Amino acid sequence: MSIITRFAPSPTGYLHLGHAASALFSAKQAGPNGRFLLRIEDIDQTRCRPEYLEAIYEDLAWLGLEWETPVRVQSDHFTDYQAILDRLSDMELLYPCFCTRKDIQAEIARIDNAPHGPDGALYPGTCRHCSVTERQDRIAAGESYALRLDMTAAIRRVGKELTWFDRAAGQQVATPEIFGDVVLARKDTPTSYHISVTHDDDLQGISLVTRGEDLFFASHLHRLLQELLGYDVPEYHHHRLLTGPDGKRFAKRDKSKTLRSMREEGLPSVAVIKQATLS
Repeated sequence: MSIITRFAPSPTGYLHLGHAASALFSAKQAGPNGRFLLRIEDIDQTRCRPEYLEAIYEDLAWLGLEWETPVRVQSDHFTDYQAILDRLSDMELLYPCFCTRKDIQAEIARIDNAPHGPDGALYPGTCRHCSVTERQDRIAAGESYALRLDMTAAIRRVGKELTWFDRAAGQQVATPEIFGDVVLARKDTPTSYHISVTHDDDLQGISLVTRGEDLFFASHLHRLLQELLGYDVPEYHHHRLLTGPDGKRFAKRDKSKTLRSMREEGLPSVAVIKQATLS
């Protein structure tokens, strides 16, 4: 069976060498007989911009990459992700959380040895204990809230050990509890990375998920969502992150040099490809 891979950038800034490395790596894994897809993950509508989207297409074409069209743009499919949230709600696995970040930090500060996960201290479950009536009243009153996954209930519903295979790290046993009651949607973003990427990978038949090792732990949670939603389980390959001379990984927030600026300086694409090749 041919391999189907994808590169899924967010148009919240211009692409840098790290993105080039990830895109080239994904395309290479598909091989000559596989399929390489491009997906635009633009669920964060406050930070995504049209000029960044256009630059993604231009930069990847400059690198010599080709992809199938039409490209799936996630902001065109919010109704798909709402349907997934509705399914999880029908399973009684979601609950509204009215806590502000300040509320959560204060509650965590009161807990001795608060448990931590990949993203820091775990949510203490304050709103999990609210009654149905209280939840309905607060929503009716217009309070802002996020939707959290009841992790204990989700794991109980699955009722078995979950595994997944990573081509770099080998067979893995999923431990989604490391995330606690993770947020799956917010008022200003009616989905989350976890929901949209898990759904789209299944919808598009992705057989090999390639992404940076910084997202390795997310796969534990995604494996749980796959099981709850009846999705196929792809293989994974979490590749190393490309770093600069200072040893720091390339990142938008650090204003890493962009592919766009390299193009404007007249740097040949072959030189960039050489720098961005992962061994």
